[in-house]
Amino acid sequence: MKKPVLIALVGAVVVLLASTAVLYERYRQTATDYADSKAAEEAARTSYGNAINSIAEIQDSLSAIALGDTSLRMHGGLTTEGGRPSQDKEALERIAVLKAGVERAKQRIHDLEANLHRNGVKLAGLQKMIAGLKRDVADRETVIARLSGQVDSLNTTVTTLHTAVAAKDDTIAVQTASLETRRRELDTVYYVIGDKKSLVDQGILVAKGGLLGLGKTLAPTGDYRPTRFTALDLDHDSVVRIPSRKVQVLSAQPPSSYQLQLVGEVTELRVTDPGQFRTVKHLVIMTS
Repeated sequence: MKKPVLIALVGAVVVLLASTAVLYERYRQTATDYADSKAAEEAARTSYGNAINSIAEIQDSLSAIALGDTSLRMHGGLTTEGGRPSQDKEALERIAVLKAGVERAKQRIHDLEANLHRNGVKLAGLQKMIAGLKRDVADRETVIARLSGQVDSLNTTVTTLHTAVAAKDDTIAVQTASLETRRRELDTVYYVIGDKKSLVDQGILVAKGGLLGLGKTLAPTGDYRPTRFTALDLDHDSVVRIPSRKVQVLSAQPPSSYQLQLVGEVTELRVTDPGQFRTVKHLVIMTS
């Protein structure tokens, strides 16, 4: 074979081998790119499916946050324990549950967006659904804020009511005490028991009238010092027990307003007409 022909054949073989190597490398790169594309497509499909599932779960959780009646009312007035309406506590517990549910939904939306961003998934449909979830969350937060405001308003109302009730209770207590004091003043008489000598010595009785020491009568002096008398509340007790069989009433109580009864060695003065009897506030009883 001639030398020029041999050289040409060698050159052709070299060119053919180089072309084959280039074509093989291109084939291998194409296969790799195809595999990467398939893997990326599968990952995107998985991320999309997971995103759809997450969106559905978040939507379900938002739907489960039942706001119910968005107004709060007080029923039945105040409770006796703590002075707070039982509905107030229930409303606070309910709002706490709603807030917790909304916070969980917000966190899940945040995690979903972070996961999609990390995986490079940017689909208009997904973004639209996520935006809808955010609107639902915002709507629920608005309602919860309104409920919280209503609870605050109710708390203010309850505090005002408690203040008013406490003021009325204080007023009633003062009036009751005043009425009781007045009743006690009206219904109480004061009595003293003693023989002639002790009553005269105390200045409660004095001998008046008579001539040359004869025919004098005993009469109350009107010097009624509180320490010498005992109180008798006729609204609670109407009997004075006198440790003597011989008794004389020297004060001016109407005789028809009381009776004297002998009980063994004791004489009992029984008030039969408190209204008449208490017209004279001091009762002087002399024993002998």
